[in-house]
Amino acid sequence: MRQATPYQFEQGEVLLIDKPLRWTSFDVVKKIRNLVYKYTQKKIKIGHAGTLDPLATGLLIVCTGKMTKQIDSFQAQDKIYIGELCLGKTTPSYDAETEPNASFDIAHITETKIYETTKLFLGEIWQYPPIFSAIKQTGEPLYKLARKGKDIVTKARPVRIDNFEITQIALPYVRFKVKCSKGTYIRSLAHDFGRALNAGAYLTALRRTHIGNFSVENALTIEQLTQKLNT
Repeated sequence: MRQATPYQFEQGEVLLIDKPLRWTSFDVVKKIRNLVYKYTQKKIKIGHAGTLDPLATGLLIVCTGKMTKQIDSFQAQDKIYIGELCLGKTTPSYDAETEPNASFDIAHITETKIYETTKLFLGEIWQYPPIFSAIKQTGEPLYKLARKGKDIVTKARPVRIDNFEITQIALPYVRFKVKCSKGTYIRSLAHDFGRALNAGAYLTALRRTHIGNFSVENALTIEQLTQKLNT
């Protein structure tokens, strides 16, 4: 006999999910919506608090029922990411979703220059979102328009970088840790960082570890949540 779940989905739950690689944030919401319906036999409102790109992993906050009213407050909180970028090449998507479209010499880049360049991005900066993003233009996400080859114009917007730490250098790859405000695109940060080094760069890996006081260490995988609801 199925044991009672500690979850009160209709009253409202805040689920911390460790998003798997190549899943969209909507994929996660859809999966959880199906799991919740299967368990409760009710259609319950479910949404996520902050998109993660398909090639990113890590913390995704998913709210159910009455807690969906808190999504905006969760989205507004600062984020922490760890990631890796590759110097010497750029891609249209600013990450590994698309093939490199330009190459640059990196012989002039030193470790000292890499560390010094991070200082240019601290505090409030202006950032252009990638054309491959979930931002909408004429009601359609930019990434869909980009894949159709449509003309896209993005507008710079202010974001805040509180910490930009280089954690490992093994050229052409550089690993880092960033604490930033809502709305920051780490792909754009990687792209702009490469440009500041006169070398180009694109993001090769990204993982969100924190949203405010929430940590991925306390998150469940989709498999773990499925098991909890099926026992």
